[in-house]
Amino acid sequence: MTNNNRNIKIFDTTLRDGEQSPGASMSLREKIQIAEIFDQMNIDIIEAGFPIASNGDFESVKEVSKIIKNVQVCGLARAGEKDIDRAAEALKNAKNPRIHTFIATSPVHMKYKLQMNEEEVLDAVNFSVSRARNLVDDVQWSAEDATRTESDFLHKCVDVAISAGATTINIPDTVGYATPDEYYEIISSLIDNIPSSDKVTFSTHCHNDLGLAVANSLSGIRAGAGQVECTMNGIGERAGNAALEEIVMSMKVRNDVLNYNSNVDTKLFTRASRLVSSVTSFPVQYNKAIVGKNAFAHEAGIHQDGMLKHNETYEIMTPESVGLSESTLVMGKHSGKHAFKEKAKELGYVLADNQLKDAFYRFKELADKKKEIFDDDIVAIIDDEFSSRNEQIKLVSLMIQAGTEGPQFAELAMEVNGKIYKTKSDGDGPVDALFNAISEIVPHESELQLYQVHAVTEGTDAQAEVSVRLHESGKTVIGRGADTDTLVASARAYISALNRLMIKRKKNIPEEITN
Repeated sequence: MTNNNRNIKIFDTTLRDGEQSPGASMSLREKIQIAEIFDQMNIDIIEAGFPIASNGDFESVKEVSKIIKNVQVCGLARAGEKDIDRAAEALKNAKNPRIHTFIATSPVHMKYKLQMNEEEVLDAVNFSVSRARNLVDDVQWSAEDATRTESDFLHKCVDVAISAGATTINIPDTVGYATPDEYYEIISSLIDNIPSSDKVTFSTHCHNDLGLAVANSLSGIRAGAGQVECTMNGIGERAGNAALEEIVMSMKVRNDVLNYNSNVDTKLFTRASRLVSSVTSFPVQYNKAIVGKNAFAHEAGIHQDGMLKHNETYEIMTPESVGLSESTLVMGKHSGKHAFKEKAKELGYVLADNQLKDAFYRFKELADKKKEIFDDDIVAIIDDEFSSRNEQIKLVSLMIQAGTEGPQFAELAMEVNGKIYKTKSDGDGPVDALFNAISEIVPHESELQLYQVHAVTEGTDAQAEVSVRLHESGKTVIGRGADTDTLVASARAYISALNRLMIKRKKNIPEEITN
């Protein structure tokens, strides 16, 4: 396939597939925040949700469609009349609406999930694409589990979808099973052997179960795909999706061999990454490519020596190209609100007045406790502030008794829906006592699956960042909290998880609909 410096459409599914990560539910306000930054980034298509899955998903697609005017908005629908009509209704205010309809095509999915034969699936493809095309001009069709689908049948399905009016054909590696060579052959075979393939755009959608999502996506592009589906930070089902930032920066940095372009403004990557991490409470691993904390950090002496002489010795891209900059502001207890706002902006955050006020107050409290404030301290404060706003449950005060003498207990006050509640509870250690106290005020049946503490920075006065994972009736949520007091951080994290659990309880995806 000739490269010809092709422009690749970036289809972001953070708000849909990304939200399907266990514990990653987003509120409408949070989804709009992410959609707005994607709009600024010049993403080509935003998949804003799965409208029939819940009222919340319907409203998110509807509201994003109203607000976003530059980026195309898409809604997902299964191969059923109700799904497609619901998606069209949610998209009616979109400037350039796209319905993305799909059905499984692999033998294992058809037999066990759909309980349909090949002819029934082909009929469903024809019906769903035709119905969607009667409602909108732009229809994307996906063969779920395409990489485990028999080649001849996949060709038949794609041919039917194109004949029915699909404008984009998506070939998902739904379970992250393919290798780059295999994925290349699947895409190139479809393009070479289906006569009408030149009438549509082929798209990749790769999951990362074997760590090959980005490599497979780039192989699909090399084979002729003109669109790539991806998510910010690579979040998504199980091991996640192909990471948007890795795909775009691979094309940008290695344009000599990956002769493709995108319209994405990469200088907003850091800001978008931190927003998605804050909203979902999914921390970005330190060694994550492009947006990880250590992506532009150098500790080894030989690396530092090389960097001091010339940064290209150990950096293949500049920090500025992804929205990072050199630290120019030294933050401490004498710093003012304006300096704090500029530092936050430098770190990738744009704070509204109320957010700035609360985060700055937390910063000043921390500055009175610590001699040196690091960038990571400020990031932890802002992330914690973002995750705690507009929540039903809030921490008011906490007092803990611990040690070798006497019982360990927690005295706790919390605000629940505007009303203050107080309790005192003991436990097997201070954390257990604290969590027992929270459960007395907000009873629930969830299981604590993870309690993790790490120091944000170095020293005995470092902030602790705590992660808590709760599981209830098949629903998993993650909460985070930060404070110089580990137990206060623990309370914030547990309360954050409970707030997210309340949101998750409202999710209700109906049974499979087939036609």
